[in-house]
Amino acid sequence: MKTLQLVPAMEQGGVERGVVEMNRILVGAGAQNVVVSAGGRLARQIVDDGGRHVTLDVKSKNPLTYFTRAARLRRALIAEKPDVVCAHSRVPAWLFKWAARGLNIPWITFAHGANSISRYSRVMTAGDLTVTPSRYIADYLKDAYGLDEKRLRVIPRAIDRDRFDPARLDAEFLAAKRIEWGLAARRPFVVMTLGRITQLKGFDLLIRAMAHLKGVTTADGRPFRLVLVGEAEALRKDVETALRRLTAELGLASDVVFAGNQVKAAECLSLADCVVSSNVVKPEAFGRSMAEALAMGRPVVAKAFGGALDVVRDGVDGVLVGADVGPAEAPQAFADAIRTVAGMTFGDLRASALERFSFDTMAARSLAVYRELARLLF
Repeated sequence: MKTLQLVPAMEQGGVERGVVEMNRILVGAGAQNVVVSAGGRLARQIVDDGGRHVTLDVKSKNPLTYFTRAARLRRALIAEKPDVVCAHSRVPAWLFKWAARGLNIPWITFAHGANSISRYSRVMTAGDLTVTPSRYIADYLKDAYGLDEKRLRVIPRAIDRDRFDPARLDAEFLAAKRIEWGLAARRPFVVMTLGRITQLKGFDLLIRAMAHLKGVTTADGRPFRLVLVGEAEALRKDVETALRRLTAELGLASDVVFAGNQVKAAECLSLADCVVSSNVVKPEAFGRSMAEALAMGRPVVAKAFGGALDVVRDGVDGVLVGADVGPAEAPQAFADAIRTVAGMTFGDLRASALERFSFDTMAARSLAVYRELARLLF
């Protein structure tokens, strides 16, 4: 079987990491897998894992270049002759709809998030099958577009137990980051968040929450420190600049670390005492970093909505902030939740997470969708 993945770019983020995982699964099952994107730092990983990467601009939203880019994609489809195509975002999906006319290629739309309801977003339900990472997104698409349950497949994201293993960490990396992030001397209680810096992630609210925690310590006298792992895309650097400005204005320069993009997510998580998903406006589709935090034995703080409800059990895996909490109340609510977590004792978070988010189960379900659609066996 030959499969082809369409994704805007292969930089950072949960979607891109999911494509890397899917490439490993497909190649491991004997398929030829091709990833088409505008490129990025993770494109090399596709090749290293046995797939192929083709660089095409399937990211730009410029309508003036739509037909030119769709024509290029059509030529690529004709040359590659894939048995199944999977579109991981709206722009690639729209390009495919035009490019694939008359080619009769079965395709999957993978709806990774709850996009605004519109004709533009409806394209993520246009595949022969639509895959979502959580029941929340599946129900959202059914309610918004009347998508038939028979065309839906829910495949929760999984944890790579080997990659997220406390026994397999890079000690040299950890030592360097403890010094770089100021974690060695005062041994602060580390609050961590991971993800691409965008307005929707609510990082400004988390920084404001840290203002409520300034001068506060845990029961054993540890101050709180926020480590923000991730960076903004080139065209969104203004968001990151605004967050740095806010940090300075609140007098938190020594309490907030902008760590930038990091490739060793497991090592970063191991340096945290708790991990926070601070989005309070648009729910996470699944919350990969939350599940991975649990796999590293780190409790999670998140708002009780969307994909967080599939991952975090309040009082068991961390603390859920009330579903009715909005941007105005969020800083205090998150500060209170972080203080609560700091005083709690948790069970074996890793064992539970690995059982609930099995990579083998995700791989088997994913392969079943491709087999079902192509009517072929590996």
